Amino acid sequence: MVTAEIAVALPALVLVLTLALGAVAVVTDHLRCVDAARVGARLLARGEDAGRVRGEVARQAPDGADIGLDVGPESVTVEVSAQPPPLLRALGVSARPRGVAHAARELVP
Repeated sequence: MVTAEIAVALPALVLVLTLALGAVAVVTDHLRCVDAARVGARLLARGEDAGRVRGEVARQAPDGADIGLDVGPESVTVEVSAQPPPLLRALGVSARPRGVAHAARELVP
């Protein structure tokens, strides 16, 4: 009887563990996206070259992240978004980690 109960409970336990690990991965990737966007906005606001900024953001962002840079006359915006972990994609969960940062451009004398 105990064997039957374990056989029924084990798949549920595996599913809960999979979802918990996937959630941790999404939160970690979200924090990496936010940090990468902040670094990019700071560098763009200082007047750094967009190619260098894109490289630095890509280095800090999760692998395969989409990077968007928007440089306006008075402000800059950096958006970084990543794919959900493969573990969650296999289960049909589509939570995309994303980070956006805005900064005012610094005036260079």
